[in-house]
Amino acid sequence: MTPEEKARKQIDSNLDRCGWTVQDKSALNLSASRGVAVREVTMKRGHGEVDYLLYADGKAIGTIEAKPEGWTLHGVEEQSAKYTEGLPSNLPAWRDPLPFCYESTGTETHFTNKLDPVPRSRHVFVFHRPETLIELVQQPLQVNERLRRLPSLVSGNLWPAQIIAITNLEKSLAANKPRSLIQMATGSGKTFTAVNFVYRLIKHGGAKRILFLVDRGNLGDQTLKEFQQFSTPDDGRKFTELYNVQHLRSNKLDSVSRVCIGTIQRLYSMLKGEAELDEELDERSGYEIAESLYKEPVPVEYNPAIPIETFDFIITDECHRSIYNLWRQVLEYFDATLIGLTATPSKQTFGFFQQNLVMEYNHEKAVADGVNVNYEVYRIRTEVTEHGSKIDAGFFIDKRDRLTRKKRWEQLDEALAYDAGQLDRDVVSDDQIRTVLRTFRDKLFTEVFPGRTDVPKTLIFAKDDSHADDIVRICREVFDKGNEFCQKITYRTTGARPKDLIASFRNSYHPRIAVTVDMIATGTDIKPLEIVFFMRSVKSLGFFEQMKGRGVRVISDTEFQAVTPDAKSKTHFVIVDAVGVCERDKTDSRPLERKPNVKFEKLLEAVALGNREPDTVTSLAGRLARLDRELDESGKQELTKLSGGKTLKELSRDLLDAMDPDLTPADHSPSMVNQAIAPIATKPDFRNRLIELQRAAEQTIDTVTQDKVLEAGYSQSALEAAKGLVRSFEEFIAEHRDEIIALQTLYSRPYHHRLTFKEIKELADVIEKPPRRWTTERLWQAYEKLDKSKVRGSGRRVLFRWSVLP
Repeated sequence: MTPEEKARKQIDSNLDRCGWTVQDKSALNLSASRGVAVREVTMKRGHGEVDYLLYADGKAIGTIEAKPEGWTLHGVEEQSAKYTEGLPSNLPAWRDPLPFCYESTGTETHFTNKLDPVPRSRHVFVFHRPETLIELVQQPLQVNERLRRLPSLVSGNLWPAQIIAITNLEKSLAANKPRSLIQMATGSGKTFTAVNFVYRLIKHGGAKRILFLVDRGNLGDQTLKEFQQFSTPDDGRKFTELYNVQHLRSNKLDSVSRVCIGTIQRLYSMLKGEAELDEELDERSGYEIAESLYKEPVPVEYNPAIPIETFDFIITDECHRSIYNLWRQVLEYFDATLIGLTATPSKQTFGFFQQNLVMEYNHEKAVADGVNVNYEVYRIRTEVTEHGSKIDAGFFIDKRDRLTRKKRWEQLDEALAYDAGQLDRDVVSDDQIRTVLRTFRDKLFTEVFPGRTDVPKTLIFAKDDSHADDIVRICREVFDKGNEFCQKITYRTTGARPKDLIASFRNSYHPRIAVTVDMIATGTDIKPLEIVFFMRSVKSLGFFEQMKGRGVRVISDTEFQAVTPDAKSKTHFVIVDAVGVCERDKTDSRPLERKPNVKFEKLLEAVALGNREPDTVTSLAGRLARLDRELDESGKQELTKLSGGKTLKELSRDLLDAMDPDLTPADHSPSMVNQAIAPIATKPDFRNRLIELQRAAEQTIDTVTQDKVLEAGYSQSALEAAKGLVRSFEEFIAEHRDEIIALQTLYSRPYHHRLTFKEIKELADVIEKPPRRWTTERLWQAYEKLDKSKVRGSGRRVLFRWSVLP
């Protein structure tokens, strides 16, 4: 089969899935279907033969120009436009020239709506349904034209920053920009801003349906509430009185909803045709979801029940990194304009949204405008937190299973020393937790919030669920309070539902202290919160900013006093830093391990039995790397000998190289994978010793060490470090323009046409040579010198710097 024939076959299949009947002109029957795609129709003289002529309800409506895979479709648009103007006069048509044209290779498709005020081709996942083209051709004004004619904004009770955000966004939409980014500080009313422009897009812009993506399921409740409470500026009626709003708690889309609120993982599940999504997965943040999935998501395929035209606009509200990798497929599936809302953009954010920052409103501006409260940093340092400890031989200690928490005791034959990095992972020091919390208690009403008597609403971030349990237990003990005073709110919370506990924490007197891991870290609105307490460190800068942001929200005096009676006003909040998180350097990193809940021995057993699933192999690589960090030198040497000469670090790297997602399928040969995994799969003694040494790393409960306070007080240096996020994102874009342009180029390609490691390696090698800073022109010149046969999509401009490969 030739490349041309292969492309035609795939195009035929795509048309069929989208509701078109493909026919040869010799057997033409326009009544056979509402939409008919006729192959190889001769146009009038001088206009050639079109590959497909589209008929809808018996009248010609558009064309398709077919090209073999790898063809650059932007070079075909002139030819395609010629066909739309060459319809023979004896053929019935909706309009002449024809209003719609496609260019397609079967795997990549471009679409131009010639009824737009400035027709411009855009990538679409696949073809539109016949009904959609009929609806478009009958509209008196296209959406893009209506966006140019929006009435003046009624400012009403909008804050000045919200007015600017909406005005600038509408200018961007009027210019037909496909992606727009709004950066507004946490607590400055991003959702309320969004509800305002959503209302205008539906009422005045002609939007049929809008998707509002939230970071986790419980944030959908907050967003729904914003829509329900929104009074329209026209007649004061509620938004939900005029338009149906659906919060997706099931995998069924309401056909009459004008706004759908949900998570990107639920939309992905729906596109796959799954009947339901695990509720816990729906509650996972974008910071967590990639690590918690058992398998990497398979590519998105067309789902006739949810066609690409389902949404006109997609709003991504703090979806963070989840939209830049595999979840990007969900956004690219829909033929929709993307609007991003974020408080903490990264280089990936700017690249993905094509550097179209329509609004910048940082925390400092929000504080100056009175829509955020400022913060201070109170630092608590203890001996054990900073340096670890040592338990002498002869003492009895507890050993506790991290998951089951089952304890056993033993007497130490030799001294046990542990450092700060092992705390709450390998060793739990009750007195370290107690000393931190006792210091907090003792300083709370004298230094942190002097003169107060009620414990301010406090959110403690723990390292994991087990650590959270320890903190809750000791916190109740230190404050001499009952269960309702301090409660854990995590995925493993039993009894009351997490959403009900969050509501109580927000609206009721109890609990005064909530302990969480990640569940309240992003987006959750707890306005009375006055203390954000870090007992865990964070490596991600964006995640840290989100966690900090839980405390910035303003609240009326009446609402505040209803929850905290002894306070007058919320004037600021305090970060209590017990781990040095404010001072630590942070980056955006992608956690390695993707199967955190599968036991180590089960992973080893699986590969021994022949399992070569990528997630199994990469998770095993992560466990080996972790074990390598935990072992002493003698243990490492023993395992190197048992493996046949490979260190754990080398084994981990070999497994990752064999499963590199940027390699083409041909590179993932069975021999390469089997060679990397052979030292584990073929050596039972090695596997058994791995298990024995890993079990030896279970948690030790240190009940012997007495911790002591090194420092407790407000820290100016920690405060300055905590404010180290970029003050001006416009300056950030300018400073990192090379990297952002590279990322923008990567994200401008559809997910299924993304660049792979092998395809850009030659270019990366060229770019690495001096000079290191390359202009767009010089990058293009370098690309021109490459062997095009080695780069998919010959003729595409590849602007790439090796240092920014995700």
